[in-house]
Amino acid sequence: MVSRIICGFVLACGLALAAERGEEVRLWPDGAPGAESAPEVSEASGNPKLPKRFTVVHYPSIFVFLPPKESANGAAVVVAPGGGHSQLVIDKEGWEIADWLNKNGIAAFVLKYRLARAAGSHYTVQEHALSDAARALRTVRQRAKEWGVDSSRIGFMGFSAGGEVAALIGTRFDAGNDSASDAIERASSRPDFAIVVYPGFRPGTITVPKDAPPMFLVCSDDDRSHVVTTVNLYLDLEKQGVSSEMHIYASGGHGFGMRESPLPVSSWPDRLKQWMADRKLVNSTAGSKE
Repeated sequence: MVSRIICGFVLACGLALAAERGEEVRLWPDGAPGAESAPEVSEASGNPKLPKRFTVVHYPSIFVFLPPKESANGAAVVVAPGGGHSQLVIDKEGWEIADWLNKNGIAAFVLKYRLARAAGSHYTVQEHALSDAARALRTVRQRAKEWGVDSSRIGFMGFSAGGEVAALIGTRFDAGNDSASDAIERASSRPDFAIVVYPGFRPGTITVPKDAPPMFLVCSDDDRSHVVTTVNLYLDLEKQGVSSEMHIYASGGHGFGMRESPLPVSSWPDRLKQWMADRKLVNSTAGSKE
């Protein structure tokens, strides 16, 4: 009886910690496969728990942002910030995105993934960043009940270099390893939907399978190298019969995130919300673009 009380207390404490806004959860508590045991480098912001950016990452993790219980709808999104794989612009393309998702009743899990192009890095995008993305989805799916998430409505969203990670995990997922001793590794890494924002990757590196998840794509036409990538990904999805929606705005440049501007591109979160409502991922009247 005493042991059960102690176990219940420990579990309750664990849930309280996990539910704390912006709580960091390491994807591999004992260290990620192939990772260095070395200090990370970040740039401070006004919040000591949430840096403005990371320039060296060795301990991939997710930062947990849960919406208020009264507005939570069960959907969740893992968010991969951009930064050219040399940094993570995690304020604009991480914390701000989590705020928007939470306002719309969606749980957000901001991904801190390893950087293939940081100075002196031995990591690669297709091995380490992709592995971090897969582990993040498995973690959220395996702990879905704890975080109030529907395990069949977990998406992945990426910006720029994070958009490459989103395209990779949206096309190179697996069903999990049923024989793994680690319960997280038994969970699927397939996102139920993907949101790919001004992605950048080399031609020929993404092959779309027929069972790829539905995708929402957005870019601006004056972001020339990234708009070509976006359109080509859309056409590849169409060839495989994968449901997709694409928005190309005339102007907006690169890295507009969800910040307000006088340009029409700043309305893209409204288009995303409509797409998500159409797919029964959010309530069309919940939250706002702000």
